[in-house]
Amino acid sequence: MINSKRTLKDLSFTGTDTGNNIMNLIDRCTTAAGRTVLQRQLLKSPHSYEALVQQQEAIRYWAAHPQYWSEQITNGTIVMLEKFYESADSYASHPGGAGLLSGEFFQKLFNRNEYHFTQFSLSHLSDFLKGCQAFVHLLDGAAPLPQLLVSTFGDMHTALDHRLTKDLLRLSKDTPFKEVAQLSFHARREMKTNIHHLIDLYAQLDAWQGMAKATMEHQWAFPELLPQAEACLEAKDLYHPFLDHAVQYDIAFGRGRNFMLLTGANMSGKTTLMRALGVSAILAHLGMGVPASALRISFLEGVITNMHVEDDLLKGESFFLAEVKSIKQTAEAVSHSGSQLVLMDELFKGTNVHDAYECTKAIIEGLLLHPQHIMILSTHLHEVARHFEQQKGLSFYCFHTTLGADGNFQFNYRLSEGISDERIGYKILVREGIVDILGGKH
Repeated sequence: MINSKRTLKDLSFTGTDTGNNIMNLIDRCTTAAGRTVLQRQLLKSPHSYEALVQQQEAIRYWAAHPQYWSEQITNGTIVMLEKFYESADSYASHPGGAGLLSGEFFQKLFNRNEYHFTQFSLSHLSDFLKGCQAFVHLLDGAAPLPQLLVSTFGDMHTALDHRLTKDLLRLSKDTPFKEVAQLSFHARREMKTNIHHLIDLYAQLDAWQGMAKATMEHQWAFPELLPQAEACLEAKDLYHPFLDHAVQYDIAFGRGRNFMLLTGANMSGKTTLMRALGVSAILAHLGMGVPASALRISFLEGVITNMHVEDDLLKGESFFLAEVKSIKQTAEAVSHSGSQLVLMDELFKGTNVHDAYECTKAIIEGLLLHPQHIMILSTHLHEVARHFEQQKGLSFYCFHTTLGADGNFQFNYRLSEGISDERIGYKILVREGIVDILGGKH
């Protein structure tokens, strides 16, 4: 699955004004290196159904066996190793001669900074290798390993096969400084490639265990992954993870039901539903759990959103022109082969009602020609929905709003079949007393 930065922003995976984003919910990595892998996978997750299934199996393993995760390696360990190898060129001379022979006391006295840096770096290098070795030992453990972990641990085993590894693993606080200095010199020059490769392998493992930890922490369910042969998305008790006591949705897309037209008043829940679907689709394609009691989803090439459009004053673009450019990008993506989840929220808000109706109708007619995708289009223009009421391939769902005895609007946020023609904008205007303030009639 490949997602754009716009999609991740629309679905709140990345930064928001409040700092509340999905990345913060799923990031349980122990290192910045693991976090970088996770962020990269949000944009480009496993490239095929088979690769995704393998990644989910690896994440399931860590969810079921958290006790096997090595605590030997910390973020400080990785940071220190990076500094250690960045400084290699600064220590070009071999550690020998009178300075080294004078003993540890004189090294502490006259080369204090170098002494402590060398001791500290080698200690972290030893810890890192011990942590990697602990992972390799899982190859001979009792719990069966998924193929992706067998491959990763096998690569670690190969990278650990170096003449210096045993001496570095035996390193302790009692190791003479002369031996530490010799090991430091040779490790810098002989093991740089091996260590960087091990860091990359560890970062990938860290991302997988982080997603497993987040899945268990939030009590999310692992989805059932299906091949791309036919677009399918079926969810039970789906909800948006930002909401406490969220209303849950049961929803199904499949053959003959790939396009939903969603109606309802503003604030009734249309955008929340679409975001919940988009978030779960992306999480499923990372191989981790999703906020639902059950989810079946076919492999998708991406999630396309058309939800949050901004005008560009510097380019002299109106809001409507920005909307048109945004929907053009969506149309180009939809025209390509392969299944995608397409989420479109209240199109053409920047023009008059008649133009919005005609433009939205034209977009729906075009989208109906691409049944390989899973699509949702929300609108408060119930006339558009009525126009397509007898159209095959479209399903109609809505959110209802009621006016309470106290004059306040009540939203139950429950998804219902049908078309909503409720309009509450003017009623809210009256309720807030704006018409009265201006001396108007109602």
